[in-house]
Amino acid sequence: MTERKPPGVSFESWTDRQIRDAEARGDFAHLPGAGKPLPKDLESAYDDQWWIKRKLVLEGVSVLPPTLALRKEAEDALVAAAQAPSERVVRKIVEDINVKIRDMMYKPPPGPPLGLKPYDVEDVVRSWRESRTADG
Repeated sequence: MTERKPPGVSFESWTDRQIRDAEARGDFAHLPGAGKPLPKDLESAYDDQWWIKRKLVLEGVSVLPPTLALRKEAEDALVAAAQAPSERVVRKIVEDINVKIRDMMYKPPPGPPLGLKPYDVEDVVRSWRESRTADG
């Protein structure tokens, strides 16, 4: 419901009165962001895509060049292979990542170089076996 400004009352005092009444009713008590500092990016230069960047940050999305993404995937594959329950699973993990590495070596995308070569499956399996015998 919209309230009309009474005649003879200045605009500022009428506005101040509306704000005081709303505070008294608790209308401002649960506003999102209330009591928190303003975002630090307010003074940065205007960016047309600010909302896209903020959404990506909120969603936790990270966009890496394909070669860097594969490097990360290769590191994760070695960790997964070290924790694999069987030699068959270790071989499968390493062979799968090697296929991706070879594909990217032969068809490099634009961006930073891959800087990887396929893993030696037997070396990874040997390391896996050694870690099993050392643990048990």
